[in-house]
Amino acid sequence: MVSEDIPEPSYDIFVIGGGINGVGIARDAAGRGLSVVLAEMGDLAQATSSASTKLFHGGLRYLEYFEVGLVRKALVEREVLLRAMPHIAWPMRFVLPLSDDMRFEGTTPTSRLLTLFMPWLKGRRPAWLIRLGL
Repeated sequence: MVSEDIPEPSYDIFVIGGGINGVGIARDAAGRGLSVVLAEMGDLAQATSSASTKLFHGGLRYLEYFEVGLVRKALVEREVLLRAMPHIAWPMRFVLPLSDDMRFEGTTPTSRLLTLFMPWLKGRRPAWLIRLGL
């Protein structure tokens, strides 16, 4: 058999970089049935990705600036990730303690609202907080 008889391999996507973005793009494309090649100079996730917190957050910090649409998109995407890999991703709860000397000083509208409402919430847990998993 001569080398001219062997077809050249072809791929749909060639991803350069095996960090979180490159690996995520390659995984998504492969999941959609595309043939993918991923090239990484060193080890996968060795640089910035290795220093990540490895948290799939829902973007709740953007509520501080009333970016409700952005938070919704982030929460939807977080749910996609949690469903796609339940063996390595799961929800984590956290506690925000409230004490009398706690102050929310800042220039954002949300920090001003928290200064007003956090003392009122003390000892209460409204349904919307429970739905958020807080």
